[in-house]
Amino acid sequence: MVGHGAKFGRKKELAIAALLTQRNTEDAARAAGVSTTTLIRWQKLPEFDAAYRAAKRAAFGQAVARLQQGASAAATTLLKTMIEPNTPASVRVRAAECVLNHAMKAIEIEDIEARVSELERAADVSKDGRP
Repeated sequence: MVGHGAKFGRKKELAIAALLTQRNTEDAARAAGVSTTTLIRWQKLPEFDAAYRAAKRAAFGQAVARLQQGASAAATTLLKTMIEPNTPASVRVRAAECVLNHAMKAIEIEDIEARVSELERAADVSKDGRP
């Protein structure tokens, strides 16, 4: 039954790709060449579910990376909008609010990172008995 296992693996990979790209389970099943019932049954299998979740995380990670690449342009757009005198005041205020909110979040994250580093250092000191 080696052939069956290999076929299941290929079909499973196709099904996972289809689930990531199609609108719904029915379309995904059709794209993968399996019945909707089969796809729903596969989704209940722990190994399929784990592979599907890993694929979703990878796809999301790629999307986040693309957004991070655009962060500089987004910041430039916000700052230009905020200071452009011909931009309506309500839009400039909203841009300013976004800039302040993001700056505040960045400071909060830096503070948390510093506190975590200090806690880790203190834990190492207490574990080792030395600084």
